[in-house]
Amino acid sequence: MIVLAVDGGNSKTDLALLDGGGTLLGYARGPLSSPHHIGLNGCATVLQELVDQAGLDGRRADFAQILLAGLDFPDEEERALVMLRARGWAARMRVGNDTFAVLRAGTDRDYGIAITCGAGINCIGVGPDGRRARFPALGAISGDWGGGQDVGLAGLEAAARSADGRGPTSVLEQLVPQHFGYDSPIDVARAIHGGELPERRTLELAPIVLSAAADDPVAAGIERRLADEIVALARAALTRLAVTEPLDVVVGGGLMRSASPRLLALIEEGLSGLAPPARLRRLELPPIVGVALLALDGIGADERAHERARDELVDVVARGEQAVIG
Repeated sequence: MIVLAVDGGNSKTDLALLDGGGTLLGYARGPLSSPHHIGLNGCATVLQELVDQAGLDGRRADFAQILLAGLDFPDEEERALVMLRARGWAARMRVGNDTFAVLRAGTDRDYGIAITCGAGINCIGVGPDGRRARFPALGAISGDWGGGQDVGLAGLEAAARSADGRGPTSVLEQLVPQHFGYDSPIDVARAIHGGELPERRTLELAPIVLSAAADDPVAAGIERRLADEIVALARAALTRLAVTEPLDVVVGGGLMRSASPRLLALIEEGLSGLAPPARLRRLELPPIVGVALLALDGIGADERAHERARDELVDVVARGEQAVIG
């Protein structure tokens, strides 16, 4: 048997082919494939290229698990399923939001809460009874704050206000323009305004802001807001799931992979005060591992297959190789 696993995000896409015993047959990494950014046709095109690179070679997988950023509503998942199923990659296919990969890879339980902080922020919850809680994750228009671009824009805002006196003095006044090669925050703002600098590149400022938080009160305030937003998502998910036992809260995505002990402590403190209290788990595995485990779940693979898939994918992702194996 062959399974196909896809983790399609806002910045990159990982695709893996495995046999029923969890042995990795092929792996490929490519650009973003989120339908939110490039549409379903663009997504299908990216995935087709990766399927070919990974070595499916006209065969048909028995099962495909495809998780994509930007699929935030059931009707979006259904449209994606119809289009991708027509490609004929697999006899059976499931399509969903990529945050489910974080949950599957981050906890041994089949329930819990997963929060992804990448370019944006998203949260899903699954209760012990199978009940689910999801959020629109459409950005500011659906009340979201906490992705890398939000943190980066907050850093630029703080830098500008430090420079012109509307806000407290912050080291971000120097760090933000230095990163882009400009003299001042207003030069950065004008470059974005004039189309010289894409606004999406403010995502690059997020790690700079969080690194400065240890010594700069303004950056620390942005860091605190991020921790509070993560806790707020967990609180809302717990309430909607109506659980009475502690759950794992798995945090993943680029911001969480590089999160400092200070930021993690702030999140853990907030989670411990919830009712019931929640346990923080930072995702240590690549999200593609979670998708692969779900794909193996789909064919009823045993635990040895899951362990083999986990080990082989961690290795190939760490080496950064695109490979057709065997």
